[in-house]
Parts: sequence; structure tokens; C-alpha cells
Amino acid sequence: MGMAYRHSILHDLLDRLARIISSDAWSDDLNPTQRAALSYLARANRFSRSPSHVADYLCATRGTVSQTLKALARKELVNEVRSETDRRSIAYEVTRRGEVLVNSASAIDDVLNALPDEVADSLTEELSSLVRATLARRGGKSFGICKTCQHHRPHEAGGWCALLDVDLDPAETSQLCHEHVEAA
Repeated sequence: MGMAYRHSILHDLLDRLARIISSDAWSDDLNPTQRAALSYLARANRFSRSPSHVADYLCATRGTVSQTLKALARKELVNEVRSETDRRSIAYEVTRRGEVLVNSASAIDDVLNALPDEVADSLTEELSSLVRATLARRGGKSFGICKTCQHHRPHEAGGWCALLDVDLDPAETSQLCHEHVEAA
């Protein structure tokens, strides 16, 4: 199989998978962008829930994300939280109702859960590499899980972020962070 043919097949498979996932996202009165934003917010740490972080993660415009977050707030799936120190600074928290929607399984979730561990691990590694390389070429931020960041320091109470100089709750060490830098 030639490289151009393999590239075409891989591109088509990724495109088809993205379309399947997107079509599954049209449910519960949500469009795919709203579902993606809600899913991101449910997995993001407290430092990564501003509209600009959501836009960076989704590779979307600030305007699109602003309208998306307003729609999620109207549907009572997220709450807008203003900073106590800077009233212009806004973050979003997922409501209980939003968590229920995020945690409902889709067809792809059922298929992924049925994969053997070694296949899931290999697929995760390869797709992660593809996402990182594509984002690097586009100049985008990678985001990542806190405990895999070079700034993360294990701590008996959870963790400590050396970059932000803050203690982290145990749950936060497994959440997405916009400041993430891949550990060397």
C-alpha cells in the first residue's frame, strides 16, 4: 500500500469517525459544539474554564464559543462564575444536570469500553501523538492531564502546580489544564 493511498484511507477513516461522533452529539437538545464545550468543561480544572480556554480547546472562534456557553447557561447545564478579584473574568462550572448529560454513554462510548486494554492503550497513544503533531503544526495549545505535566508535583493531599504555585485536589490532578506542558 503506497503512502498516498494509506494517507487517504486514514484521512477518510478519521473524517468518518468524526462525523459519526458529531451525529451522535445531536441529542438532548444539544448541538455537537454545545456537547463538546460541555464535555470539555466537565473535564477541565478550575484554571481552564474561561471562554478563551474553551475556544482554544475546541479550535473555535471566541464568538462561536461565547454563543455556545450562553446557550448552555440558558439550558441550565453550566453556571457562569465571575472572579471575586476581577469581575471581568468569567469561568463556567457544569451543573448537576450538565454532568448527567456528559456522563450518558453514546454508541462510540460503548464500542470504546468494549476494546481490549492493549488495543485501547495503543489507540490512545497513537491518536494522542496525531493530535499533538497536528496542533503543533497549527500553533495550537495541546492541553493535557495535570499529572502528566512537567509542572505537576505529587503531594500527599493531591498535587502541587509549580507553575501556578497552588495546591491541587486529588481530582484536579486528573483534569485537563490549559497550562499543560508535556513532561520530559
